[in-house]
Amino acid sequence: MKNQKIRELLEQLQGELSRMGPLDEKGRALLENVTEDINSLLGGADMQADDSVLQRFQDTIDHFKIEHPNLTMALSEMMAILSNAGI
Repeated sequence: MKNQKIRELLEQLQGELSRMGPLDEKGRALLENVTEDINSLLGGADMQADDSVLQRFQDTIDHFKIEHPNLTMALSEMMAILSNAGI
């Protein structure tokens, strides 16, 4: 169930990204890292003790929160799911 919700949020995230204009270098790097984390998690990687995953989500949310509220909402939901799962 957790993976299904993450997959749905990942699709939402990808939809938001397709509607966004060009990204600055920092924003692009943040999103690449978060997307890599999500894909690793969905691929079965053990990320239980990796607090940096949640920090990368928070950094990405902080970067986009003003200009892209829908993107930050999807990222916040994913972060909450991961946090509740003990990651």
